[in-house]
Amino acid sequence: ALYSLVVEPFTSRITTIEILVKATPLLLTGVAVAVAFSAGYYNIGAEGQLLAGAVCAAWLGPMLKAAPPFIAIPVMIMGGMLAGAAWAAIPALLKIKVHIDEVVTTLLSNSIMGFIVSALLNGPWRNPITKMPQSPNIAASAEFPTLLANSRLHLGFVIGLLVVIGFGWLMRRTAVGLQLRAVGQGKASARFLGVNVTGMTLIAALLSGAIAGLAGVGEVAGVQHRLIDEVGSGFGTAGVIVATLGGFSAWGVALGALFIGLIENGAQELSRSLGVPSYLSSVVQATLLIAVLVTVYGRKRTA
Repeated sequence: ALYSLVVEPFTSRITTIEILVKATPLLLTGVAVAVAFSAGYYNIGAEGQLLAGAVCAAWLGPMLKAAPPFIAIPVMIMGGMLAGAAWAAIPALLKIKVHIDEVVTTLLSNSIMGFIVSALLNGPWRNPITKMPQSPNIAASAEFPTLLANSRLHLGFVIGLLVVIGFGWLMRRTAVGLQLRAVGQGKASARFLGVNVTGMTLIAALLSGAIAGLAGVGEVAGVQHRLIDEVGSGFGTAGVIVATLGGFSAWGVALGALFIGLIENGAQELSRSLGVPSYLSSVVQATLLIAVLVTVYGRKRTA
C-alpha cells in the first residue's frame, strides 16, 4: 500500500508529470496562505479567492479571441489576481473595521463564492447545446502553453515557482517582509516599533487573495479552459495544509505542494492496484487540516 501511495507515482513519466500538475495550484495557494499567516492574518478563504480568480478568467477569456497570447495571458492573470484580492478585501475590512474574526469570515466566504459559481454555471453560463454546467471555452490565445509534449503541465507551474521564489525574497530581503513578520510575531510589539499594523494586515490579506486568484486563473487557462463546478477541487483548503507543513517558508511550501500532489496521485494508484477508494487522499488531507486548525487556534490563543 505504501509503495502504491508514495513510490509508484514516480515509476512512469505520465504519473510523475501529473504530480507537478497537481502541485501547480498548491504552490500558489500555499504561498497565499503563508503570506497571510506570516502576518498573523489567518486566511482560510483561499478556496473562495481561487474561485473568484477562476470566474474572472472565465469571463475575460472568451472576449480575448482577437488578442495575441502576449496580451491575452497577462490580461487574464491581472484580472484573476484583482478578483482574488477584491474577494479577500471583504473579510479583511471586516477584521480591521469591525474586529470580526477572519477565520470565520474567510471560511464562510468559500461557500458564498462556491454558490456564486454554481449559480453562474446553472444560469447564464450553462452550455445552451449540451445543457452542461460549464462556461464557454476561453480563447485559444488565452490558454497557457504546455511545457512538455503530450502532458498537462502548463505555464502555471513556472509561474508558481516564480511566486515561491518571490515570496521567499519578499519575506527575507525586503522591509515590507520584515514588517509583515513583525506583525505576525506580535501586533503590540510591532505597533510599539512604529509598524503600521492595520496597513500591513490589509497588504497581507490583499496579496494573499491575489495569489490565490492567480491559482484560479491557472486552472482555467492551463487545465480546464473553461469554468466548471470542480475547478477548485479543494486546492484552497489544501493550501492551508501546504503552508503549515512547510513552516510558512518558501521552500517548505514547495515541498508541501509536491507532497500533497504525490498523495493525490498516489491515492489513485492505490485505488487501481488494491481497490482502496481514492478518497483516501481526502482523508489524509482532512486529518492534516484538523491538526493545522488546532495549531492555528493554539497560536491565536497564545498571541
